[in-house]
Amino acid sequence: MAGMKISVIIPAFNEEKLIAASLRSIQQAAASFARRGWETEIIVCDNNSSDATAALARAAGARVVFEPVNQIARARNTGAAAADGDWFVFVDADSHPTQELFADAAAQIESGCCLAGGCTIRMDERHLAADCATGLWNWVSLLAKWAAGSFLFCEAKAFREAGGFNLDLFASEEIDLSKRLKKLARASGKKMVILRRHPLLTSARKIHLYSRVQMAVFFKNAILHPRRTITNRDACAPWYDGRR
Repeated sequence: MAGMKISVIIPAFNEEKLIAASLRSIQQAAASFARRGWETEIIVCDNNSSDATAALARAAGARVVFEPVNQIARARNTGAAAADGDWFVFVDADSHPTQELFADAAAQIESGCCLAGGCTIRMDERHLAADCATGLWNWVSLLAKWAAGSFLFCEAKAFREAGGFNLDLFASEEIDLSKRLKKLARASGKKMVILRRHPLLTSARKIHLYSRVQMAVFFKNAILHPRRTITNRDACAPWYDGRR
């Protein structure tokens, strides 16, 4: 697989507090690709930030592209449109992949049997409610082969064939894409995998930014009225109201 190129794509909206540290983690993790002789490009999609996100990303050596419409799915698609890698790795701007996680993803790519994948996650601090929610998500992710939005990798050709992230959705766009990638994988005799040996470390900041009641209301609405909730930007406030 000489000459392989990996595009790491990071959507970022008002992430000046965390983007520099996340990019350092990604750059260090990319050593796992370099050891295989693979090239890595890092693309940050500035999703209409009003802070120093874009400047900090450029200073850290990332290529920055701009998406004026504030939507996670759209930001990821805009980043992917600017990428020219053979495989895409989507990582959230508040997350910290390790060399070991990238090495596991690289091994799946090298196997020739994998079309796409994700990984389990863990929060960067312990909290009972967050631990329970994370544990439940990891169980569902492993069982259903749904990738978390904070870490999803796939063959670039498959991403395009699947149509990218659904622009009708303001949340759960990663689940929607996972379903389409799974269908493509089955049709091509390949598979979608969820890596579990080295979970992705991601920020637990929402624990401090939102009350239990606020988060409970969102999840209640998402469970009882899923389509109406995830297609409404205002109903997905924890991802769009700009609290950081």
